[in-house]
Amino acid sequence: MTYKEKYNEWLNHPKLDKDLKTELLSMSEKDIENAFYTNIEFGTAGMRGIMGAGSNRINIHTIRKATLGFANYLNSKGKKSVAIAYDNRNHSKEYAYDCAKLLASKGIKTYLFDSLRPTPELSFTVRYYKCDGGIMITASHNPKEYNGYKLYDETGCQLIPELAKQVTDEVNKIEDLLSISIDDYDESLIQIVNDEVDAAYYSEVLGISLRKDLKKDIKIAYSPEHGASFVPVTKTLKLAGYNVFVVENQANPDGNFSNTKSPNPEELAAYEGVLDLARKEDCDLLLVCDPDGDRMGVGVKHNGEYIILNGNQTGAVLLEYILSTYKDLGITFKNPVMFNTIVTSDIGEAVANYYGVECEKTLTGFKYIGNKVKQYEKNNEKTYVFGYEESYGSLIKPFVRDKDATQACLMLAEAANYYHQLGKDLFDVLNDIFNHVGYFYDRQFSIQLPGADGAIKLQQIMSNLREKPFEVVGYKTLKIEDYKLRKISYADGHDEKLEGYDVTDALKYYLEDGSFIAIRPSGTEPKCKFYLSTKADSYENAKQKADSFKEVLSEIVK
Repeated sequence: MTYKEKYNEWLNHPKLDKDLKTELLSMSEKDIENAFYTNIEFGTAGMRGIMGAGSNRINIHTIRKATLGFANYLNSKGKKSVAIAYDNRNHSKEYAYDCAKLLASKGIKTYLFDSLRPTPELSFTVRYYKCDGGIMITASHNPKEYNGYKLYDETGCQLIPELAKQVTDEVNKIEDLLSISIDDYDESLIQIVNDEVDAAYYSEVLGISLRKDLKKDIKIAYSPEHGASFVPVTKTLKLAGYNVFVVENQANPDGNFSNTKSPNPEELAAYEGVLDLARKEDCDLLLVCDPDGDRMGVGVKHNGEYIILNGNQTGAVLLEYILSTYKDLGITFKNPVMFNTIVTSDIGEAVANYYGVECEKTLTGFKYIGNKVKQYEKNNEKTYVFGYEESYGSLIKPFVRDKDATQACLMLAEAANYYHQLGKDLFDVLNDIFNHVGYFYDRQFSIQLPGADGAIKLQQIMSNLREKPFEVVGYKTLKIEDYKLRKISYADGHDEKLEGYDVTDALKYYLEDGSFIAIRPSGTEPKCKFYLSTKADSYENAKQKADSFKEVLSEIVK
């Protein structure tokens, strides 16, 4: 069926949501093509897209199709309970309550929060109530036009590809998503969840502290960016004894993000409000969280100025504090292991190895780390001590099986407080790490490729890079890992099979000097992402190297 035929089918369907029909009537030809050229599908972090009318948009009908497919999958496995949460985004509560009613109509019990909660608490709730799955309505750090739908298994981990495919197969069996209706349902199958789970979750978060008895003598500026982390982060920090100042006009839940230029901690615009507050109150540390509270951004006062750390640097600092504290306190583990991803800087691995901890890399997407935790929990071969991604997400203790900014904020505050009493700030700690393991610099850039035309261009970019591998003049490539073809190509011309990873569209170049370049399409937005990680004899030289790599890649892509 062509995109125009799908458009007409939607336009003339008697059960189409009336607001969506009004939107359809106002669409241009290009809008119609972009909204209907494909069906929205599960990516690296669930199903995520722009809200609006169309098969390639997030709306009540595409949400219902996904939920009915999930319900049919659960019933086929004899599974009968699901936890549901939602964040501050427009329509999130509406979608969440609709999901609960639809599941109840299929005989599935749901535990539905009465108001917004962060993603990690949804993961915790699945485990708390021993549910068979979970649904989180969120688009994480994406712009305000987006919403999305994350699915979780019984361990509180996002569905790995094997399970996601089983759900997708059920979803694809549904031919007419517009006709999905909610039949009579037993209201007793919907249990509204309130502060019972909150108390249990906060207790677990407070339990991660490694130096509980330290006097708290730092000041923290914090912003939830209008999202779901306001209550859990401020409550746990204050219960732990920290002096916290909140950006008040970014504290209220708001799907339009009215008082922030960006809700994404990866973008400097997300820090404008909290930087103003930090300067006003002379804070030592500033923290921001994305809307669904799984990612944390960090700023540090260093020599009177505020420096924003990136996700790789924050992960390395957290790892340094945690592992050095375990060493100081004499805490040991059987075969300790730390996890990060194929696009995460090697600085974290260097820190882990410095303390005798193994590092395992996974594909991008925290579900892969969560799944590793599950595997080692079963076979007891290794002990989890930390996991993180370069995209500002980490997990301290695995009573949650997703990134958890509430835990990260508390542990980062503890680290800042501890080092403050030693006369250091977290940027000093980062420099100490460089002195121990070498100087790393990491940067990321992306090319936006929206719509049907963009999807074609994205395929062409990845295809061209596979057909014509590039060289960075002056830097020998040792090997190229192709995660789609599952192949390692070496400089001497021989190839090997790439083992241990699911298939995904990504390439990674390993350079002789210890640097790497990785390229992959985003799993959540229409863009191609480039990751540059360099190593040199000084921070400035590593930065200059990354700048030159970007220039080369930009020309190649052009």
